[in-house]
Amino acid sequence: MRIISYNVNGIRAALRKGFLEWLSFADPDILCLQEIKATPEQFDTSIFEEAGYKHHYWYPAGKKGYSGVAILSKHEPLNVEYGTGIDYMDFEGRNLRADFDGFSVMSLYLPSGTNINRLEHKLQYMADFQQYIDRLKEQIPHLIICGDYNICHQAIDIHDPVRLKNTSGFLPVEREWIDGFMKSGFIDSFRHFNEEGDHYSWWSYRAGARGNNKGWRIDYNLVSESLKDKLKRAVILPEAYHSDHCPVLLEIEH
Repeated sequence: MRIISYNVNGIRAALRKGFLEWLSFADPDILCLQEIKATPEQFDTSIFEEAGYKHHYWYPAGKKGYSGVAILSKHEPLNVEYGTGIDYMDFEGRNLRADFDGFSVMSLYLPSGTNINRLEHKLQYMADFQQYIDRLKEQIPHLIICGDYNICHQAIDIHDPVRLKNTSGFLPVEREWIDGFMKSGFIDSFRHFNEEGDHYSWWSYRAGARGNNKGWRIDYNLVSESLKDKLKRAVILPEAYHSDHCPVLLEIEH
């Protein structure tokens, strides 16, 4: 079972950059998208059905051209859950879950904290999301949370940890949260297989950051510890150029 998470920074823009051709080549069973920045009425979703993803679910933000997540699957889920039931989270279209036989997959887009107001919003979101997941795990123990967490966990996950230590996405309070979130019962699937540095999933568009690999690893496929024995492979796919992010792939036995 191949699961890919990808912040596309606008699905319509990504489609213009060859996203559909890439999808056919990558061939995941399940694709989690973040930052779709569109409603399904704004583009032709039937192209995904023709590509083999007959089951596709879109959860846009209330604000046009902003945020939004989606899940595309070759396999029909047993259930699809839109949002968390927490109003301010759901207005921004940041959580979508599909339940399958033996596991559930969530597409998550955690807020960024680019200014003081958004940082406070992000910290509140992180705290409420932790509580939501703690409750959810009681019902759904085999959970895979894929997405853009907008946080680098460790110094190895960012190209310049010293100079960027006071930058949102690498603040001590954010790193402490994601560390605690992982320790609450999740495996960082990429780090499970790879302990080397210089592997990133996001690069600024400025100053040739991607060409110089001055990146951040902020996209994760976090897997419930109950699924540890099912993990087969986890890699980052930096050769995909449809966004300022790149896809992250997880393979599990199923």
